[in-house]
Amino acid sequence: MILVEMLDEVFQNSGLLPLWQVMRDWLALDERQLIFMVATPVFIGVALWEYRRIRHDPKLMDTGEAVRNFALGAGYQLTELLFAGIIAFPVYAWLYHHRLLDLELTWLTGLLTFVGVEICFYWMHRASHRVRWFWAAHVVHHSSERMNFSTAMRQNATNIFNGNWVFYLPLAWIGFNPVWIGIAYALSLVYQFFIHTTLVGRLHPAIEWLFNTPSHHRVHHGRNPGYIDRNYGGVLIIWDRLFGTFVDEDALDPPEYGITNPVPSKNLLTLWTHEYRDIFRDMRQKGSLWTRLQHLWRPPEWERPARVARPDLPGVGDRTGPSLE
Repeated sequence: MILVEMLDEVFQNSGLLPLWQVMRDWLALDERQLIFMVATPVFIGVALWEYRRIRHDPKLMDTGEAVRNFALGAGYQLTELLFAGIIAFPVYAWLYHHRLLDLELTWLTGLLTFVGVEICFYWMHRASHRVRWFWAAHVVHHSSERMNFSTAMRQNATNIFNGNWVFYLPLAWIGFNPVWIGIAYALSLVYQFFIHTTLVGRLHPAIEWLFNTPSHHRVHHGRNPGYIDRNYGGVLIIWDRLFGTFVDEDALDPPEYGITNPVPSKNLLTLWTHEYRDIFRDMRQKGSLWTRLQHLWRPPEWERPARVARPDLPGVGDRTGPSLE
């Protein structure tokens, strides 16, 4: 006890106490990153266990890619930790200050927070596939042609700048504390780490019906025509069943992982930015400002309507509908 008091005296007299008080409040706001940091050693341990099981199969594991995936995950955690407090927290704080309800933390409100975050995650995740601006950040997670635990760490350092955190803002306005929202979100992502694997087959039918499982998530990562843009759920899969985006894994049509247009480089900067580059390349094409801006919110496969010649009216063009890849 005397030693603890001596150490406390050193700290009290160091002049760092005001800084610690500020940092303590800051870290409390971003509990989700603390959860990720605590969980990361577990992720690494589980990934190493899986690596030992599948390291000899190049279709399932590539050592260099696994290392890159964890590097991508570290970049994501770093930018979230540095910039969430500047970009997202003030908006959450303002909405919570003007909240509609005063909610105390109970088992019921905790459960409602989880359900609310799950619903918001579903629509955020769906938008991340169907709105190109959000896809530009999310695509890095899908660009691997392998499905293993390291793939779960394959995240984009630009996520905080894309603004997909806005999908959770209604919860703060209703009256759910932003700290609760962050914790529920982090625990959801921790759960989702464990569904990125080919080593777990189908589970009990009741589990498969209610929860997002490795089988359901393998479908989500498949680029097979019948699997694209399916199974968006986080912990629960019932939202996909409700909103018509659920597809079961078919043993006769095993998932082929990756994206329809593979990334030509393994460079981390390219993996983070290649879709942004393509968006702005498309926006530079001639056309009205409205037409150019549509590349931001249209689906990733959207192309501008082509102008075709009309033989009955030489020199006059007509427009066709959008072409889907």
